[in-house]
Amino acid sequence: MQQPRDFSLYGAADLGARQSAAQRRQQAARNASTAAEGADAGPASAFVIEVTEETFNTEVALRSRTTPVIVDLWADWCGPCKQLSPVLEKLANEANGAWVLAKIDVDANPRLAQAFQAQSIPMVVAIVGGQMVDAFLGAMPESQVRQWVTQVLAVAEQLGVEVAGGQPAGDTDEDDADLLPPALAAARDAMEAGDFDAAAAALEKAIADGPPDPLAKSWLAQVNLMRRVSAADPTAASRAAAAHPEDIDAQLLVADFAMAGGDAEQAFDRVLAVVKRSSGEERNKARLHLLDLFEVLPPDDDRVKKARTQLTLLLF
Repeated sequence: MQQPRDFSLYGAADLGARQSAAQRRQQAARNASTAAEGADAGPASAFVIEVTEETFNTEVALRSRTTPVIVDLWADWCGPCKQLSPVLEKLANEANGAWVLAKIDVDANPRLAQAFQAQSIPMVVAIVGGQMVDAFLGAMPESQVRQWVTQVLAVAEQLGVEVAGGQPAGDTDEDDADLLPPALAAARDAMEAGDFDAAAAALEKAIADGPPDPLAKSWLAQVNLMRRVSAADPTAASRAAAAHPEDIDAQLLVADFAMAGGDAEQAFDRVLAVVKRSSGEERNKARLHLLDLFEVLPPDDDRVKKARTQLTLLLF
């Protein structure tokens, strides 16, 4: 995973000042008032979504496999956030689906703020293919934000994540949908709806019925990864792995969470460590798990190449 680059602290608000109980009570009151006022405001944009700890895997990690996701970490009390968020929302709506803006309230979702290591806000992070490819801190002028988004979309194309959408209002995407075989189109729709079981079934059928399809295999690996992490708690999994280093399943689950969070190197290293210290059926189980994780990324990804080489050296 690339480290965030070009960080600017201009206009950033220190998160260390946000912890008082009185402030949280005030925020809750404001949120309730805002929700009541906005009840009749009409439908929200399809390209701007509110994300919580419960929906993050589906709305950000999984969605980023097919559409670039830009995450806006904000809080109601943050002045610079109120300057930047409308700019991001405007650009997301102008992009018309080329990318999606995921808004995360750090007060309501402290674990996500911790996962992003957000020490100050606003913090904006670009997620592409499950990877954090770039980020910046603080409010920036619209022209600079627009330029940054353009660079993110260029990276998305390099990583093989097709930048869809961007059509004028009134156009349809029927032609784009026709580019996918029916089984893959059904799998895509199921993934976007968060129905991993249906997506897996459609992809398994596509693989069984047709010629080898790298896209179907990659999507299936991603769906199976999300099924595994969605059924577990990351904190409990981490504690179990630390308490029982000999538990192969516990180690593989923690690797899954690292992979789903975009840290492929950490995921690969953990599974390689299991391969190194195990033997027989346990070693083979870890090997197959690692091969499945490889499918999540493009085969020419440098991290995959490195881990494949390490796996070969361990096995032979």
